[in-house]
Amino acid sequence: MRLTMFDPAPIGVVFTRGPEHRLAYTNAVYRKTFGDRPLGRPLRRTFPDLAQSGYFDIFDRVLATGEAEVLTAVPIDLDFADSSQEGTRYFTFSVSRATVSDGSRGVLGVVVETTEQVTAARRIRVLSEERRRALLRYRSLVRAGSEMVWVTGPEGGVTEPSPGWQRVTGQSWEEFRGDGWIDAVHPGDRAAVIEGWSRALREVQPRFTHAYRLRLASGGYRHFAVDAAPVRDGDTVIEWIGTCRDVEQEWQDARREKLLARATAVTADTARPDEMLAALTAVIVPELADSCTSYLLPQALHRTPGTALTAERVAAMPRQGPPGPPPHHAERLGPGSALVRAADRRRPVHAVFRPGSPPPDIAPTGTEPWLAPDANSVVLLPVVVDGTTAALVVACVNGDRPPLGSSEISLLQTLLERAHTPLRNALEYQRTRQVALALQHSLLTEPPAVPGLGIAVRYRPSSSAAEVGGDWYDSFVLRDGAAVLECTATCVLARIERPAPGRLQLQYSAAGHPPPLLVEADGTAHFLDEGRSPMLGLLPDSRHSTAVHPLPPGSTLLLYTDGLVERRNEDLTDGLDRLRRHASTAARRPLESFCDELLAGMLTADNDDDTALVALRLSVA
Repeated sequence: MRLTMFDPAPIGVVFTRGPEHRLAYTNAVYRKTFGDRPLGRPLRRTFPDLAQSGYFDIFDRVLATGEAEVLTAVPIDLDFADSSQEGTRYFTFSVSRATVSDGSRGVLGVVVETTEQVTAARRIRVLSEERRRALLRYRSLVRAGSEMVWVTGPEGGVTEPSPGWQRVTGQSWEEFRGDGWIDAVHPGDRAAVIEGWSRALREVQPRFTHAYRLRLASGGYRHFAVDAAPVRDGDTVIEWIGTCRDVEQEWQDARREKLLARATAVTADTARPDEMLAALTAVIVPELADSCTSYLLPQALHRTPGTALTAERVAAMPRQGPPGPPPHHAERLGPGSALVRAADRRRPVHAVFRPGSPPPDIAPTGTEPWLAPDANSVVLLPVVVDGTTAALVVACVNGDRPPLGSSEISLLQTLLERAHTPLRNALEYQRTRQVALALQHSLLTEPPAVPGLGIAVRYRPSSSAAEVGGDWYDSFVLRDGAAVLECTATCVLARIERPAPGRLQLQYSAAGHPPPLLVEADGTAHFLDEGRSPMLGLLPDSRHSTAVHPLPPGSTLLLYTDGLVERRNEDLTDGLDRLRRHASTAARRPLESFCDELLAGMLTADNDDDTALVALRLSVA
């Protein structure tokens, strides 16, 4: 046999001579694969880099026995001449004894590389095993029900039942399949999740994640995180598999941190309690509630529990619709009000109900303007500072939004703790001011009882200081039976006289004081400014002029101090015009209500001057 006949062969050929297996011949394919090894050397010396040394024993057996051996897809590790492939390569060998043309005997080896076939087969086995294990894991998850595991087709419709989904949402397989799962998603979240899921299907994103609220079989909603990925066969998506994980607590924690950080930011430079509550109201809506109203309780220290309560509304914010009622408005709450109950008990009053149907003890008809028509829950939160209810906050949720629960109430209480310091300061101010007011009122007298005349008095101290004010009034009956009404510092001295039976007239003198206001029974109002004189003490030994004006039956005479009409950065005539309009509007109100409405309409929450007024009304003839 001539060895040169193997030169063009497309497979590797090698021939060794003698018992030492000296390398005698290699063809081009063999040399390309294993390198140009030197001829004449024993095989073991020719391949010192061969890791599998046991292959040399095969040459010994074949030469000794003459029986050919075949090795299929065996690994070879050495320094291959073809360095484009590294690591282990696989070959099939046929080894047989042969005699060449010069009569020498040796071993002929034929070599075929099978690395690609072996690698492909192994890959198929690995993929098959991975898929088998993935299927087992999926089935285990579904059986365990630890998470909601679901499978959809490549277009997104659910194709397999999910026991976990059914357990959480209560949806049957018929309700869940296809796109039915969307019905369990909160209406407010559906548009976003449908848009995101459609984009993931269209773009074949490697991973789809989203968070939304799911309706529970037991009622209500909880937040769930979705994590899904496409399952591919080559470049083809054959299905999607995903899970839904309950993340309600994580969502609550994240919301809590976010709102507390925002509350800290908006209240950082705020010291006044009304401004603090207004800022916190803007944080509460819309994150926690659809509407929120905050009240200060200016009489918190000296009010008897169980009695009516005057609350100053400092903020009212709805989530949508028309703006809330204006702030700095006093509301009188009856003893049966839920707000009064919350203030007295010093703990929250909480109610959940069918939208638009609050229980009577929460909102008696026509008594609670803070409750929206479609409210489904409300919490009345007293802000308690050092054992005293200093403020009240009302939060409502409306429509189909999940009602307020314990987590929201806890977060609201934490937010409102930021108002404790300014409220504590306000209470301390109230205590100091209460002492000053007691001293002030000790100087004031109750009006006398005069037949045919009604007399009402009011005193309001400045809200900017806890000091005894400088405004004062008095009224008393003279020996001749007429009444004298007096206000000092600047002064108006008024004498009610009876010039003839059935007639009354006013003799008065105003020393640097705002003019008396006469309001007739039909609402006509005008100032009496004829008896004007300089301020008391301004000129030595000065004489003060007087004037006389008739008092018609049913008319009301009003004497007042400048605190009622003066406002900073406003001309005095504007305040006088405002008083005349309010008095004209309230002319037909009972005398006590007439005084209250004037104070409510004329004074602001931050009035910085004392106010005293005396109102006298003549009976109708």
